[in-house]
Amino acid sequence: MDTPKQNARTAGVREGGTLRVTWVKSSIGYKQDQKDTIKSLGLHRLHHTVEVPDTAVMRGMIFKVKHLVAVEEV
Repeated sequence: MDTPKQNARTAGVREGGTLRVTWVKSSIGYKQDQKDTIKSLGLHRLHHTVEVPDTAVMRGMIFKVKHLVAVEEV
């Protein structure tokens, strides 16, 4: 059984869905960990789009580079 703290933390996160992530802004001039996050999401070049599972881990990675990517729920 989930505790109230776990429910509040995962509220609004739709486990099991898919997110479409598109790389829209260059990572030149940004920190190396943000460049690594872009690669970890599976993006290889600008305007490249990938579909990733909608999990808390992926949402955290997307949050870290939200200024470089566009995201839509599928």
